[in-house]
Amino acid sequence: MLFPKKKIEIEEGDYYLTPEGYKCFTEQYHLKRGYCCQSGCRHCPYGFDRKKG
Repeated sequence: MLFPKKKIEIEEGDYYLTPEGYKCFTEQYHLKRGYCCQSGCRHCPYGFDRKKG
């Protein structure tokens, strides 16, 4: 599945750093992006569950 590419400006509150140093995008960022990437994101506001598909 192909998703439209659009530049999203990163703002405060769009992500945080995990203890391991990775960026973890928040629900705020996902809503700005406007679609579910179906990657099982930790803060997915679209209700996607990798286990259920």
